[in-house]
Amino acid sequence: DKGDKKADKAGEKKAEKGKSYPDNLDGWIREAKAIMDKHDIPGSYDSIKRNIIRESAGDPNAVNDWDVNAQKGTPSRGLLQVIQPTFDQYHVKGTPDKLTDPVANIVAACNYAADRYGTMDNVDSAY
Repeated sequence: DKGDKKADKAGEKKAEKGKSYPDNLDGWIREAKAIMDKHDIPGSYDSIKRNIIRESAGDPNAVNDWDVNAQKGTPSRGLLQVIQPTFDQYHVKGTPDKLTDPVANIVAACNYAADRYGTMDNVDSAY
């Protein structure tokens, strides 16, 4: 039925090469992993999800307005609580240039974690 197909598509977002991912935490992580794989950025699904749950409880619009970064005027934002200068430095071309875009936030944070810690898999606390 055409109505059902439209409803199914409403909750999905198009990605590279015609693949669709659900517009939810699982889909954002899977889409980010596909981009990370293309750019040789390490990080497992489980470690990404674990860090997202700790940092933002899965809210792509989460803002930390109390830590030292916020006190300096640069609050951490998004799923993996990235500050704008870090996002700007580690943003991966081809993802939206928006800190709170879920996929761009994940990919940039994992790119940063890879540079600083070897992989997001090595991050078990605030980074």
